[in-house]
Amino acid sequence: MAGAATAVVALTAGLTACGGDSLEDDKGSDGGGKGKIVVGSARFTEQKVLAELYAGVLRDAGYDASVKTVQNREVYEPELKKGTIDVAPEYAATLTEFLNLKKNGADAKPVASSDLDATYGQLTKLAGGRGLKALPAGEAVDQNAFAVTEDYAEEHKLKTLSDLGKSGEKVRIAAGDECETRPFCAPGLKKKYGIDVAGIDPKGVGTTQSKQAVKNGTDQLVLTTTTDATLKNFGLVILEDDKKLQNADNILPVVNEKEAGDKKIAAALAKVTKTLTTDDLIELNRKVDAERQKEVDVAKEYLESKGLIKK
Repeated sequence: MAGAATAVVALTAGLTACGGDSLEDDKGSDGGGKGKIVVGSARFTEQKVLAELYAGVLRDAGYDASVKTVQNREVYEPELKKGTIDVAPEYAATLTEFLNLKKNGADAKPVASSDLDATYGQLTKLAGGRGLKALPAGEAVDQNAFAVTEDYAEEHKLKTLSDLGKSGEKVRIAAGDECETRPFCAPGLKKKYGIDVAGIDPKGVGTTQSKQAVKNGTDQLVLTTTTDATLKNFGLVILEDDKKLQNADNILPVVNEKEAGDKKIAAALAKVTKTLTTDDLIELNRKVDAERQKEVDVAKEYLESKGLIKK
């Protein structure tokens, strides 16, 4: 997944409760306060929104939840060992491969796939080996997506990438230059869909320049993500990945098993997982990026509107 793959939060152990007890002991107790929980977030809109959604349901469940924003996976991975984050939103396939490479080296055979159940099975094994627990994934997904203009789709009767392959149309793809060799980009489009890729226009993944190039007709296809909130502004529509070229990057919470593995925490987080859809996430991203609303406000409004927290 292009967007999530570049900046996805990894998880760390949580803070310890007063008196030297683990947070799980504190959080899982039936009495008194439920303790502090730190929710991790990478420095981009979607991650910040997801972190605020998690923090919101945790606060509603009685926890003292706060959000900690970190730079990227390379920076926050050491925090996994230090114990400064308890829970964070993640992307199933991306985290699976990150942990796979950590365990098995740079030449490790990929274990994530477009099959969510199989990918989640691999993730639970890899996460468990690092003291983490991956909670079940939901419907919301952020993965690579390819879009064309609404006019182009109508002219060539396109709804899916298979339709594009069958059309025989040559397309130039506005994307990063790595699209030329990445299996989930140009090579995959050629092999799985028979799409005639005429070349790559290296304007970046989902950038304004890339989308403008497709809108203007310079290029025909743009590589973006399924949660891109600005596609309508450019008159673009995503073609369905009907043969499942992309990996299953469904969104899920990952917690430090020792510090935040309590069932009550899982139950609170599951409220978000079971409710949030990809379309919901697109709209939440749009409110932050286009309307300049704050992530915490957008998250609170969403949770209240869905009845996930008390008003």
